[in-house]
Amino acid sequence: MKPVTIYSTSVCHFCNLAKEFFKAHGVAYTEYNVGTDAARRSEMVELTGQLGVPVIRIGDDVVVGFREDIVAPLLGIAA
Repeated sequence: MKPVTIYSTSVCHFCNLAKEFFKAHGVAYTEYNVGTDAARRSEMVELTGQLGVPVIRIGDDVVVGFREDIVAPLLGIAA
């Protein structure tokens, strides 16, 4: 499976939905809280050019926001 990373904040509703989706489907992921980690926040902005969360990286693909219809196929999960 491709490595999965989520850039999130602790108060982001859509970040929580994405993490619940990952857990429900047994997807291992690395989480970076960009609200408290300035280096990861800079990394996220470099990837996307913006501050919006969540940012989900699946292998080489980057998805801004949680869109199950986009994320599921990238993970090989039927939406």
